[in-house]
Amino acid sequence: MRTAWLIGFVLTAILVLLTPAQSRAQVAVGISVEIGPPALPVYDQPICPGDGYIWTPGYWAYGDDDYYWVPGTWVLAPVGLLWTPGYWAWQDGSYAWYPGYWGPQVGFYGGIFYGYGYVGTGYEGGYWNNGAFYYNRSVNNVTNVTNVYNKTVVNNVTVNNVSYNGGPGGTAARPTPAELAAARAPHSSATPDQMQHERAARADRSQLASVNHGKPGVAATVRPAEFRGAVSAKAAAPYNPVPPKSTTSPERTNRPGNPPTATNPQPPNSRQPSSGPENPSRSPNPQVEMKRQQDIQKQQQKQDEERQRMETQHQQEMQKQQQRGEERQAQPQNRQQQGNEQQKPRQPEQKEKQKPEQEQKPQ
Repeated sequence: MRTAWLIGFVLTAILVLLTPAQSRAQVAVGISVEIGPPALPVYDQPICPGDGYIWTPGYWAYGDDDYYWVPGTWVLAPVGLLWTPGYWAWQDGSYAWYPGYWGPQVGFYGGIFYGYGYVGTGYEGGYWNNGAFYYNRSVNNVTNVTNVYNKTVVNNVTVNNVSYNGGPGGTAARPTPAELAAARAPHSSATPDQMQHERAARADRSQLASVNHGKPGVAATVRPAEFRGAVSAKAAAPYNPVPPKSTTSPERTNRPGNPPTATNPQPPNSRQPSSGPENPSRSPNPQVEMKRQQDIQKQQQKQDEERQRMETQHQQEMQKQQQRGEERQAQPQNRQQQGNEQQKPRQPEQKEKQKPEQEQKPQ
């Protein structure tokens, strides 16, 4: 009996490993909502804080009973990787969420025009070269970074701020072979900073669509989870509130969603050749690979130094604030002591009586 169970477990593990990466990567995360998310708000991009940061656009996430806005922010990116934004897609009578991921190429994100380089397909905001990121100044707000260039970006999609794919009023985009290849390539999920950023947005009631009516007060931030001094939305499309939950037909169901049939027209087990660029890591040149690894190590070292500098700066600022607080508390006590000293009456000085010196009698 135990042997049969072990054989079944091993066969299940082998089937999971043989499942194409694209079918695993494009599965929704178990959130489906009967009404689509609000339109994307209009906001300005804050200034890039430094080299190695990549812009990740804001999006509508779904909480307990309502959508809430997760602000766009600059994220210290994994070296050599680009961000594929998440998106909502209409399927089986509801809207399912497909989270974003980091990978060497940008994959499919629903044809959503998020702006600032995310024009519905691909990414026009910059590229990696020898471990350094180069920024396109025509779509990024960059002033204090080293590597910049200018490239005019032509929008091939209608900019209507729609925030979901498929369904009534949604985008009609379908993944290209290159985007499918990007989904099959190795990639990683959101960084811990990004997950903390989303949790902070969820905890802020003002980010709820029912409260801000599609125009959040915190639309974008310089760094993840730094909501102070953030950028507010300038405009929003007409807002349609989420209807209250019904006891007969719940609005949200916790079930794993399947990818839209149009998004993945091939059967899950079919393996078709990709028309995208071949992965150069399959037959690397030793010298080129060594140079690439050295560049990556240098960039990672720079990122570690940047994190250390930020932590040191934060600690110094906290010490300054603590010192200012102690000085404020000490000021009233000093003023009170000075007042008490001024109120004390001055006593006249008593002259000491000088005793006459006794003359020494001659012996």
